[in-house]
Amino acid sequence: MKQAVKSGLPTPSAPIEWATISDGVMYTAQIPIKADGTIESGDISTQTRLTMENLKRTVKAAGGTLEDVAQVLIYLPDPKDFPGMNAVYAEYFRKPYPNRATIVAQLMVPGARIEIVAYAHVGRKNTRQAAKRSPEKKAIRKPAPSVRSKKK
Repeated sequence: MKQAVKSGLPTPSAPIEWATISDGVMYTAQIPIKADGTIESGDISTQTRLTMENLKRTVKAAGGTLEDVAQVLIYLPDPKDFPGMNAVYAEYFRKPYPNRATIVAQLMVPGARIEIVAYAHVGRKNTRQAAKRSPEKKAIRKPAPSVRSKKK
């Protein structure tokens, strides 16, 4: 069962979660959204830095670190933004780097020059902890009483 990750990012207006965890894997898509819900209007370096900070914050909220990120998909509407994005991206990851693909595509969010999809293995323990916070109650089984035979 998937659990939403509460990262503290602004509540999306679309029917999405910023991130979910299922079976120890965190799934997320990040954009250059500011705390007030507006999109950063700066250059690609500024937008990449904010998007990476949002990713870092989300992975931390899921119980992991950027070291747990295994794959990253980066969407850029303008291929000329690749060098600026790549320079900032390199500040956030160490070897071994996550597997990565960069795709040139039109983005749905007006003004966004980057979108990052990432997958991180944050471990099953975090999924179980999230489930413990769930309002659903589980039945608790008590062990059967032991029966002793009487000697005559």
